[in-house]
Amino acid sequence: MPLDSQAQFDQHLLEMIASNPTGAVPVTPAHQEALARLVSAHQVYPSADHKDGYVTMHTLAQLPCFHAENLEAVMMAEAEQSTLESDDRIYDRYVASLPAQRREAAEDLRGIAVGRKLLHRAKHDGTVVHDPIHSLFLIPGAGPHPGLPGNYLHGSIFQDHLHDLARAWAVHLHDRDDGAATIEVPTRDAALEKLQELLASAPFQLSELDALGFQMN
Repeated sequence: MPLDSQAQFDQHLLEMIASNPTGAVPVTPAHQEALARLVSAHQVYPSADHKDGYVTMHTLAQLPCFHAENLEAVMMAEAEQSTLESDDRIYDRYVASLPAQRREAAEDLRGIAVGRKLLHRAKHDGTVVHDPIHSLFLIPGAGPHPGLPGNYLHGSIFQDHLHDLARAWAVHLHDRDDGAATIEVPTRDAALEKLQELLASAPFQLSELDALGFQMN
């Protein structure tokens, strides 16, 4: 197929996926070859909501990201840590953004996103100083496995190694199963910068995050 015709066919398939509620793709060789090109170019992503369906990058780019509304203020010590928006509240806003038919499935998966908490506290001479910061975020994208309903990845930014300053902070991002991209950094400023890079780069495949220094599991 000539290149111009190939590009036209790819565009036709892209428009077909965007207009199809399930993102289904015909199984003809020509359609499957075009699909492979679009996937390779990160123009389409596997759908988290429809088995064997796809969603376009343009569609995902219209979706909001979710994180604590006062995260930056808390991270920069401009607001009390106790005022940090809770993970449950962040997840509530994500669920409310979904079409009604997706909300029950999202609620069923709340535990895998909100449940990722650190259980230790920072201590000095046996005295509790403060709880480590831990905050949920959700970003449109995809991983090796389906994401959360609505095609979301879920992650967290948190204090990690309390006695290892070189790895004091971490940013993790997960799909629905065990696909993950992670990075450890020495300061809260560096961690916040990594999260801001993720928010600015969405949507993406987890595998693309090596460009930002993340490592896949």
